[in-house]
Amino acid sequence: MFHEARYQDMTRRRRIWIAGTAIVVLFVLYEIVTSFVAYTSDAYVRSDLIAVAPQVTGRIVGVSVVDNQTVAAGDLLASIDPVPFQLAADQHQAEVAEANAQVSADEDTIASTQAALTAATSAATFARETQARVTALATADDASRADLQKAQNEALRANAAVQTSQAAIERAQAMASMHRAGQVRATAALVEAQWQLARTKLIAPASGTITNLTVRVGDTATQDVPLIGIVDAHAWRIIANYKQNFIRGFTVGDTAWVWLDSEPWHLHRARVDGVARGISRDPSAGVLLPYVAPTTDWIRLQRRFPVTLTLVDPPPDLKLYMGADARVLILP
Repeated sequence: MFHEARYQDMTRRRRIWIAGTAIVVLFVLYEIVTSFVAYTSDAYVRSDLIAVAPQVTGRIVGVSVVDNQTVAAGDLLASIDPVPFQLAADQHQAEVAEANAQVSADEDTIASTQAALTAATSAATFARETQARVTALATADDASRADLQKAQNEALRANAAVQTSQAAIERAQAMASMHRAGQVRATAALVEAQWQLARTKLIAPASGTITNLTVRVGDTATQDVPLIGIVDAHAWRIIANYKQNFIRGFTVGDTAWVWLDSEPWHLHRARVDGVARGISRDPSAGVLLPYVAPTTDWIRLQRRFPVTLTLVDPPPDLKLYMGADARVLILP
């Protein structure tokens, strides 16, 4: 009995030692492997979602695309009723024409008042010269006092006419300045109306795919409220959330291998484009810092940081889906 109990005790200790050794060996192997291989299944496909918002408010009179349609930059997406904007442009065009006519009339008025000033100045010069001659004659008693008085009166009237002409020019110039300001305002209003008229055509700002299209003819398009979404065709990338003990070994340009759940059993070569330098620990914070949930179901994980990757020479027929799951392997 004694030997049997001793044997069982030794066997139990040996099992414990073997189990402990196995755990230590597995841990060492894990650390060795993870120092050369960084794998995560917490990855997904991402692109840019372009929210096309109208710059004017109006009724939709035409929708030129359908849901999930591929569009190119510059394609027509939808049309807003242009009639109110055309009427506004026509009105402002008439106001510009009126302002131009008024400015032209002001220029004519200024020209005529300047001509009148030239004539008044010439008459005043002649009147002053005549006054000087009559004064000299009156001093020598060769002209009567009445002639001198007449010459003086004519000189005063001529000078008054010059002042009147100068005042008329100033008034005409002030009126012209006011009308030129009105001309600028009318022109600016016309340009704005023409700009708004041009914005009744919603144009695709980039190539991509229409997603979740709900707009219909008769809907009201509201200024600066997104109306149509486009998944950008040239912004595809993979976002892989890696544990914080991995990211120290990542550098831009590292090679990665991506498994897309939307295209299983295919590995695609990728490159590391960047590693996030910060994450938010508060899920209710703003979007300036990404938030990566530290739990999966009920298991708490290490903090993970987003790593951005782009595919290298992807097949031309490869279709990527925004939000699709992916798995990433990086050899730091």
